[in-house]
Amino acid sequence: MSKTNTKPAAAVAAVASTNEQTQQYLTFVLAGEIFAMGILAIKEIIEYATLTEVPMMPQYVRGVINLRGSVVPVIDLSVRFGKPSSQVTKRTCIVIIEIVSRARQTQGPGERHVLGVVVDAVNAVLDIPGSEIEPPPAFGASIRTDFIQGMGKVNGRFVILLDVEHVLAADEMQTLTEAQEAAANEAA
Repeated sequence: MSKTNTKPAAAVAAVASTNEQTQQYLTFVLAGEIFAMGILAIKEIIEYATLTEVPMMPQYVRGVINLRGSVVPVIDLSVRFGKPSSQVTKRTCIVIIEIVSRARQTQGPGERHVLGVVVDAVNAVLDIPGSEIEPPPAFGASIRTDFIQGMGKVNGRFVILLDVEHVLAADEMQTLTEAQEAAANEAA
């Protein structure tokens, strides 16, 4: 007996319309390349300011900042991608994002974490239709492919769409949380 597709037509149509929906992405420059991340994760963009270094952190953790009374770790995405540290210029910004770490089986829903990422310059917010997003390349990317959500086609060029949750993986978020707590204890 042959098995037929049992998905209702409405479900198939919903998936198709999701692929055609336009999503907004913040584009930014990092080491001469254009990257983007979904704007739903972005809380704000602030001017680069002096950071407080936290000892014994991974190299890609530049330090922490005080954001309206909260300790926020700041990540250097360039170092996270295995490149040299970003040079601070007039256009250097810190993009404040909020991510939800994946819950472990023994815990409830994932925890929300606010952190900053250093970028060389912020470009613009772009609308990229789902039909203009290709899957991550199997090879040839300048960063790990699990960090890439897809490749967006914009004006004849590809923009690397980052998967923020993979770039800042759950086990590394634990390290960042410990750094936040240590910095908060030192400040008290």
